[in-house]
Amino acid sequence: MKTIKGPAVFLAQFIDDKAPFNSLDGLCKWASNLGYKGIQIPTWEQRLIDLDKAAESKTYCDELKGKVASYGLEITELSTHLQGQLVAVHSAYDVMFDNFAPEHLKNNPKERTEWAKQQVKNAATASMHLGLNTHATFSGSLLWHTMHPWPQRPNGLVEMGFKELADRWLPILNHFDDCGVDVCYEIHPGEDLHDGITFERFLEATNNHKRVNILYDPSHFVLQQLDYIAYIDHYHEFIKSFHVKDAEFNPTGKKGAFGGYSDWGDRAGRYRSLGDGQIDFKTIFSKLTQYGCDVWAVMEWECCIKDAEQGAIEGAKFISDHIIQATKKRFDDFAGDDTDDEKLKRILGL
Repeated sequence: MKTIKGPAVFLAQFIDDKAPFNSLDGLCKWASNLGYKGIQIPTWEQRLIDLDKAAESKTYCDELKGKVASYGLEITELSTHLQGQLVAVHSAYDVMFDNFAPEHLKNNPKERTEWAKQQVKNAATASMHLGLNTHATFSGSLLWHTMHPWPQRPNGLVEMGFKELADRWLPILNHFDDCGVDVCYEIHPGEDLHDGITFERFLEATNNHKRVNILYDPSHFVLQQLDYIAYIDHYHEFIKSFHVKDAEFNPTGKKGAFGGYSDWGDRAGRYRSLGDGQIDFKTIFSKLTQYGCDVWAVMEWECCIKDAEQGAIEGAKFISDHIIQATKKRFDDFAGDDTDDEKLKRILGL
């Protein structure tokens, strides 16, 4: 068993134009003062990291790592959620996902895809330079618009979709392998990797590539009504990154999992600040510790009710209170267990 590391915080939701949220120094000081021990860095935020420079320069990465360490923090992972999303975008979503791309790539899906692939590769090299062995991202999606099979899906469509997705990711995964870094896909609605079955499909399509792993976030399973505890039993060997985010699901006679196109505050399934939702984190932390999952507990704050700063303050303590110090001895060791073969034989009546 291993003790989960933390608490840590994903900085993506806290970037702002006002201090202290507008710089890496400001965010590091803020996070450290709240009791966080790690930060997950979104690589699309130039105010936090120059990803291209990090891929080119080990010296730059050493300086970045040193700056973070000066505040008593560690970098848990780099994140390419936005760039990973752009590795695979169905044309129906081109206009909306152009928001994730630089201005000069908008209205140019092919060039946008190639840029995204290189960005994620750059994150692999940067992670290696920073001494990190895990990376957080999205898979992107070519099939999400067919999630509800109406009209009927033609035979072979799903298989072709996962083959194409794997073909796009395999060169990236191979580069991550060269860098000694695992790719942790956040299993998330809107992605082609959104549950256990789709993760298995992708794993098979990549020929069980050893760098294909999971960023586990139970909040996305609550909204799907998937058993997030049993998920750990099935996939614990792949869980190498962990977002601690709460959620709730309160269906009515008018709305359920699909939400009626409502805004977040009006949906049956919605994300909540830590401790305000329905997720059984006590069991989750126990399971991950039992299985020896070597992960950082990274708070991802998303809530349609509570203020972000209050959520961050409460989140650090919430995670600290749930981290289990893995035992190094059995509780019944006091009874003594020194034995020899002859004693064992006598116990067995041999």
